[in-house]
Amino acid sequence: MNNPLVSIIIPIYNREQTLERCLCSIIRQTYPNLEIIAVDDGSTDHSRVILERYEKKDSRLHVIYKKNSGVSESRNLGLQMAKGDFVQFVDADDWLTRDATSLLLQAMEPDTQLVISDYYRVIGRRIWIKGHIPTSSSMSRAEFAKYMMKSPANFYYGVIWNKFYRMDIIKENQLYFSHDLDWCEDFKFNLEYLKYTSNVQVLTTPFYYYVKTKGSLVDSKIDFKETIRTKKILFGYYKELYQILDMYEENKLKIQSFYLEFARDKVKAPVLPERTGSMRDSAFSRVDFPHPLGPMTDVTQPRGISTFIDGMIMFC
Repeated sequence: MNNPLVSIIIPIYNREQTLERCLCSIIRQTYPNLEIIAVDDGSTDHSRVILERYEKKDSRLHVIYKKNSGVSESRNLGLQMAKGDFVQFVDADDWLTRDATSLLLQAMEPDTQLVISDYYRVIGRRIWIKGHIPTSSSMSRAEFAKYMMKSPANFYYGVIWNKFYRMDIIKENQLYFSHDLDWCEDFKFNLEYLKYTSNVQVLTTPFYYYVKTKGSLVDSKIDFKETIRTKKILFGYYKELYQILDMYEENKLKIQSFYLEFARDKVKAPVLPERTGSMRDSAFSRVDFPHPLGPMTDVTQPRGISTFIDGMIMFC
């Protein structure tokens, strides 16, 4: 497929502080054939002003405004409007490396239905490379499922922004994000999508910067009854997938352990010490970090190594 159209869907709610960084990183992708769908979920801050300005600047950006009804409906509306052959999801807090879409397209071979990659985990001015599968490789759905069972509640498998999807699979099987889940709606989407895959391409080159923000749903206390209800729903999808693979009986106890785990995205203690004074006066050597929107030479550190985000000013 030559020059396929890629749809990038961004749900937005009151993200005036980070939205411009997100939009710039998408507009400046090295792969140009994009359809950028921004769904504003009834923002009450200046997000709309930013969206209107960027919509005038780039004809690939299409903005949808709606009343506040949640992230699932925003993503579903984006999927309904999308015309692309492939789809990426980006949250308005986050941003992409400049070669993100190009990297994903190269990995999406004709017999591949899903691409998954490591990602950058950002807290304040520190960053970690997060992942779970140790090497880049193409694997069958069954092989991928075996890795999932090693850590069934891992963020890496549950989120949608470190993945690349085929639109025909989504539309032909009427996949969507559940309105009845307050969290883990993306995990459910992924478990359903996997039922229609045969091969998964794994990348260890991160392309996505995930920003952990205070007050986020993942970081907040969730009602115990709601947690059990959500876990029960997801357990049903896990069970169905592994029954299809004829792997349920051998993994029954591991799947049931999912009930006892919350989504894992805890950061280990930083490898580098906390900075005291200016970066240039630091006693330890500075690790060069790619400017968020400058020429991207990706960090090549082992996963788990932390570094600093230097220079967040950007021009688009």
